[in-house]
This record gives sequence, C-alpha cells and structure tokens, in this order.
Amino acid sequence: MMLIGYERISTDDQNLTLQHDALQAAGCEKFFSDKISVAKADRPGLKDTFEFAKKGDTIVVWRLDHLGRSLKDLIALVEERESRKIEFRSLQESMDSAPLPLPLAGLTPLL
Repeated sequence: MMLIGYERISTDDQNLTLQHDALQAAGCEKFFSDKISVAKADRPGLKDTFEFAKKGDTIVVWRLDHLGRSLKDLIALVEERESRKIEFRSLQESMDSAPLPLPLAGLTPLL
C-alpha cells in the first residue's frame, strides 16, 4: 500500500512547493503533478496518477478542488477509484476513504 500524491497548479506564476511539502509530510512516496487549469479535461499528471495506483494504494491531494473540475467530475473519479479499490485522501478537507482500523485486541466494547 502506497501513498501517492497528486499536485496541481493552474498558472506558471504559481509553484508546487506548498502542496508538495504538505503531501510529503503526509507520507506520500510518489508524486504526480499538472501545471494546467482544472478546467482542462486533459490532465496528464492526474491520468498518470490513476494509472500508477494499484488496489490498496491511497491517492492524496492537498485540496479537493485540485482533483475535479466539477461535482460531476469528482463523482466520476470517486466511482473509478472505488471500482479499483483505491483509497482517497484530501488534506485540507480532512477527507479519507480508508477504513478505520479494527479495535485493538483485548479491548472489550462497552455494552
């Protein structure tokens, strides 16, 4: 299981440092990026991210709006991710699709 970072900026005036540092601090081991507007349908870095990710991996983004162009686009990406058993995490929105860990052995739930 690998944490894979996807970072995107929309203009050449911006840089990826803030996003990259946050993704690195979150434990990402592999990074893909785009320097293109989210309005563009063709985002080669995002395509490469999904092609690289395998079952059990987690795709991590700094902010949710860096992933999808619209709600419809986000839903399609989530459905693709779910069908391939790839997890998703957004750092700024504190969203994480990974399942919660099982209770520790020896602990008894309160009834």
